[in-house]
Amino acid sequence: MDILMRIMDKAMECKLDRKSVMVALGGGVIGDTAGFAAAIYQRGVKFIQVPTTLMAMVDSAVGGKTAVNHPLGKNIIGAFYQPDAVIIDTDTLQTLPDRELNSGIAEVIKYGLIRDSKFFEWQEENVEAIMSRDAAVLTETILRSCQNKAEVVAEDEKEGGVRATLNLGHTFGHAIESGMGYGAWLHGEAVGTGMAMAADLSCKLGLISPSLRDRAVSLIKRAALPTTLLNPATQTEVGEEKYKELLAGLPKERFLDLMSMDKKVYNGQLNLVLLEGELGKAIVTDKFDVNDLESVVTEYCSK
Repeated sequence: MDILMRIMDKAMECKLDRKSVMVALGGGVIGDTAGFAAAIYQRGVKFIQVPTTLMAMVDSAVGGKTAVNHPLGKNIIGAFYQPDAVIIDTDTLQTLPDRELNSGIAEVIKYGLIRDSKFFEWQEENVEAIMSRDAAVLTETILRSCQNKAEVVAEDEKEGGVRATLNLGHTFGHAIESGMGYGAWLHGEAVGTGMAMAADLSCKLGLISPSLRDRAVSLIKRAALPTTLLNPATQTEVGEEKYKELLAGLPKERFLDLMSMDKKVYNGQLNLVLLEGELGKAIVTDKFDVNDLESVVTEYCSK
């Protein structure tokens, strides 16, 4: 909120008007914040997304979701507001740290799991090439991800139906981000573990086969993303003792409480995005046994 107010202060200081254009140059947080600023400044001015991270290129810069975080929840304060253009230059990825690049791959994997089985199979063959920044493979990765996102948003811009499936792993992931403290985990790292948890729960509920769960978790691991609450990158960054403190601050009870504040809670009932059937299919449902959910969360919190 502090950054948002600084943008508002600068906009008024520079006497921006309704014909002014805001440009979001950077990663997902910058795009979300600048987009929300554009949505509310003088009830809406034009803005352009220029994403410089893989995460932003394949997901957050496309689709019109803008928001800022609240201490009690991620992206709670926001608006649906479409950019007037999205300009992508893949050369910016050549200087992106490996950890940031891998974080973006989580959202790429998501598209394959929820709606595009051929894309998932392509990723199984090319994930190492993505990670090594092969130019042609990166271009194909971004193109196919944006096509998937655009098709879903065209059908359901305000997330009243199918768009909610784009949140696979995010309810679990947002609890991790909030519980560990924003910034301790990268968003894609939290989504990676969140998708593993969603796959485990889907399997436990009999919605998918163990083999599909294993394929999902295997690809997440190959992208150098965590699939448990032990995140080696964060542990290295903060030290082993500090990381133990972070884990101790996220017991099962707090994890479930954080999930209960998710935006997919309707009329007091938590809805989850789960995999169902064959590869490339997902559902949004509140029809699950809470005991099974608690079992999965307990398993991860005790690892």
